[in-house]
Amino acid sequence: MDAHPEQVVRPPAPVVPPLTSSQRRALAAEYDLTAMGVRPKLTRYVRDLIRRRAFIHVLATSKAYANNQNNYLGQVWALLNPILNATVYVIIFGLLLDTSRGVENAVAFIVIGVFLFRFVQQSVSGGSKSIAGKTNLIRSLHFPRAVLPISTVLSQLATLLPALVAMCGIVLLSGLLPQYPVIPVTWQWLLLPCAVALMWIFNTGIAFIVARVVAITPDLDNVISFVMRFVMYGSGVIFPVTHYVDNLPGAWQSVLGPVLEYQPVAVYLYLGRSILTEEEAFPPDPTMWALGAGWAVLTFVLGFIVFWRGEERYGRD
Repeated sequence: MDAHPEQVVRPPAPVVPPLTSSQRRALAAEYDLTAMGVRPKLTRYVRDLIRRRAFIHVLATSKAYANNQNNYLGQVWALLNPILNATVYVIIFGLLLDTSRGVENAVAFIVIGVFLFRFVQQSVSGGSKSIAGKTNLIRSLHFPRAVLPISTVLSQLATLLPALVAMCGIVLLSGLLPQYPVIPVTWQWLLLPCAVALMWIFNTGIAFIVARVVAITPDLDNVISFVMRFVMYGSGVIFPVTHYVDNLPGAWQSVLGPVLEYQPVAVYLYLGRSILTEEEAFPPDPTMWALGAGWAVLTFVLGFIVFWRGEERYGRD
């Protein structure tokens, strides 16, 4: 007879009763677990962002470095781009067309406007692509999506800082031209970082808004460049805002005048010019500082909430 090995009889696995909903919630709370693809509470979302501040810093610095790494001059273009951009506007509108419109130093006026507005423009452009252009990253890693617009604007700030040194140098040198008054360095120049910080907060809020809008409707990305061109001419980058206000019909001056003068971009350009120049058209004004701080806080809070409310949709649409 053939020998058959004895079959090993294993005891049946114990039946584990299913967990109730309250037990699942308690278990998730014990191990700090969260549901995937669900918008977290606002307070938890903020805490998650704070815990990922190192990740934000790495993303911002790497993006700022990668912008010009394929060029021969490398990071020098971070200075050359705004300088060349400002030079074009200075030559055309400041020297050839002589469109100073009552401003004593047209070169300083245009340079400050172009450098600071470029910060706004690049932040809006980068914010619009921060979600729509990072689909693979969003789908492969779990992190608060607000990291992306925050790091984008932070990278633009890192690029702006050395450009501000060049801007201040050009403003000083413009006073050496015979047709313009000398621009002295005063204690008010120390306020420039405060104005830039307010712009940074404001730009981050705008980046939140355009990031969500473009993520939901990608076609709107093509419209942003036209909107920013309108904002450029309506914010006093090249021409003083008063030039537009004074040419408005009487009925429109009382309505559109305050809108043009006190909209956020015009306010920040005013602050930059009042700090670096001694133009009579831009005297130090505490009201403008209050408006700058108000616009920054309001836009950041509103933009953050708008972006947070669409958290579960990013990477899925």
